[in-house]
Amino acid sequence: MTPLLDSIHSPADVRRLSPHQLPALAGELRHFLIESVGKTGGHFSSNLGTVELTVALHYVFNTPHDRLVWDVGHQTYPHKILTGRRDRMGSLRQLGGIAGFPKRDESEYDAFGTAHSSTSISATLGMAMAAKQKGEQRHSVAIIGDGAMTAGMAFEAMNNAGVSDCNMLVILNDNDMSISPPVGALNKYLAQLMSGRFYTAAKEVGRQVLKNAPPLFELARRLEHQTKGLILPATLFEKFGFNYIGPIDGHDLDALIPTLENIKNLNGPQFLHIVTRKGQGYRLAEAEPIVYHGPGKFDPKVGLVPPATAPKQTFSQVFGNWLCDMAAHDPKLVAITPAMREGSGMVEFHRRFPDRYHDVGIAEQHALTFAAGLACEGLKPVVAIYSTFLQRAYDQLIHDVALQKLPMVLALDRAGIVGADGPTHAGVYDIPFLRCIPQVSIACPADENECRMLLTTAHEQDHTVAVRYPRGTGAGTPMSQGLPALPFGKAEIRRQGKALAILAFGTLLYPALQAAQNLNATVVNMRWAKPLDTELLMQIAASHDALVTVEEGALMGGAGSAVLEALLDAGVHLPVLRLGVPDVFTDHGDPVKILSQLGLDASGIEYAVRQRFAPIINTEVATAAKGLKLVG
Repeated sequence: MTPLLDSIHSPADVRRLSPHQLPALAGELRHFLIESVGKTGGHFSSNLGTVELTVALHYVFNTPHDRLVWDVGHQTYPHKILTGRRDRMGSLRQLGGIAGFPKRDESEYDAFGTAHSSTSISATLGMAMAAKQKGEQRHSVAIIGDGAMTAGMAFEAMNNAGVSDCNMLVILNDNDMSISPPVGALNKYLAQLMSGRFYTAAKEVGRQVLKNAPPLFELARRLEHQTKGLILPATLFEKFGFNYIGPIDGHDLDALIPTLENIKNLNGPQFLHIVTRKGQGYRLAEAEPIVYHGPGKFDPKVGLVPPATAPKQTFSQVFGNWLCDMAAHDPKLVAITPAMREGSGMVEFHRRFPDRYHDVGIAEQHALTFAAGLACEGLKPVVAIYSTFLQRAYDQLIHDVALQKLPMVLALDRAGIVGADGPTHAGVYDIPFLRCIPQVSIACPADENECRMLLTTAHEQDHTVAVRYPRGTGAGTPMSQGLPALPFGKAEIRRQGKALAILAFGTLLYPALQAAQNLNATVVNMRWAKPLDTELLMQIAASHDALVTVEEGALMGGAGSAVLEALLDAGVHLPVLRLGVPDVFTDHGDPVKILSQLGLDASGIEYAVRQRFAPIINTEVATAAKGLKLVG
């Protein structure tokens, strides 16, 4: 089925092909991609849209000597296939397999690790400037798209690059909503003409000749911009100091390759605008690119099939339902998302409350300060944001939100281990980086029903409260009716044991309860990482010989550290075992397997406790009458 692709083991093999062979290679690459992702799951629509672009880039540029930086990075499956990783595509996003994003230590062809958006232009500018400083002749190319141009960082980089006088190329992969109408033969011709040496040289000669005659020069400049502006939106990018080229059809190799060849010979920052289609070549993905953005395993001949039985409700769906119910109850509620409507479960809210829904694009910094402005005027903003993306708005959270004690709910989806997306998306740092901020609280629901109730609790507060919950489903607990709240900052005892107490934060409550059966341990559902329920904590410390904290987050500065600090501040000396994510980046893979590797499943918790506290567990010495053990 793929005889030509079978002969490609590196981009050097692509460059040995004749131009008329490249469309066939692209067709085989697309076929292989459809079959491969059908077996593993993964990002789909966006990768189908970059097949021809990937072939053209590796054909024209001398990779890996020339640098390619992909942004956001989830459209790099064709790039991985052509750069010697085709045989490993069956392990895509699996534990021990290849990553779903570019990764520097995976391949020399992955010039820069990307997964969060809008970083490519900054990184590419750095690479171009480094090449210039070292006197190296190399090309640096940023491929940006999929909404990434909505982020301020992209424009900050362009603002810098436009005055840098270095050779770099930014390719805008316009695959969602075209900036201009679909392109045709005339635009293809103009794009090639404007990228050619003759056009560039003529423009420079004209500039030199006319610069001593200001009226004529200004007339020529206006005529150039107006003529180009009839067909293409050149003005914005050229104001940044880039030479704008395009738009051209990103699926037309006959347009892509000569245009890229011409651009290679130009000096200074270049901007190529291509128009592609998500899901290109697979009818179902073309029709529903969002549905096929990141599907699980499926049969390409059939497409995605709804499950035979209704799946359990995900935490994202719990949040979406709560958001609609609370909005119906509280007219001051407004919801903000940085371009994650589907992922955060906000589709129904958008449909029912369009005037109170704000998608600000991939602009997390703006999202937080925008929400702060809404809160200043008496509205009650709910910012739905992935834990890993909140990191990008840390300054705004401190300076614009917390410092002003503004009421706001941060719905932190994907907290903890996220699985296949890997370390770039792991939501394991939110407790450490949030709990040090004054006037910010952190709720850790153990299941879906607690999530709903703690969201209500958070909405009732007069300061910012983050509610962190994991990707996927939880324990499947029955949901409460209405909008009940839980007490602010209060924990609960879920199992009474003897000598040992496990303090569980979040959904690890359930494996902790399983482990406690064999350990005869008390289990406390802590619910809040900040504020801690210190009253109950002191009671537990007074009646037990040792404590264990369990959290699906970073150990350094995490909830377990908060417990240790509280005990130390109270002068209580007690053995404490902290279980959580150690000081390493977790790999991509099945989250169940990763949690098991980290010792955060029931058997892992039991094993760690027995290793540390075997004498206490074996003797089960009750300490209720001993009181607090004071330091010194």
